[in-house]
Amino acid sequence: MDMEMIVMKLVVSAGNARSTAIEGLRAAKNGEFQLAEKRLEEADQLILEAHEIQTEMIQNELNGKKVEVGLLMVHAQDHLMNAMTVMDLCKEMIDILKINMK
Repeated sequence: MDMEMIVMKLVVSAGNARSTAIEGLRAAKNGEFQLAEKRLEEADQLILEAHEIQTEMIQNELNGKKVEVGLLMVHAQDHLMNAMTVMDLCKEMIDILKINMK
């Protein structure tokens, strides 16, 4: 797979993770905590997929396969970091909603 396709897979996985985490938070706002947990599990899996792609890219670079860092690569890394941050915040906010809706 060429580097553009790998980077786009990273963007898509991270973007889908972020969207799925937000879906979980919206479900929790409606008191649907089982659905919220399911969405967070899905988002975790998507982040894992994105992280595995990133790890492979890092390992390739460490093994001498240098990659040109362009705007697309920066965009992909930005998507992953945003997804991870959103995921962390959604987990915390869902926990707060659980406590407040008792």
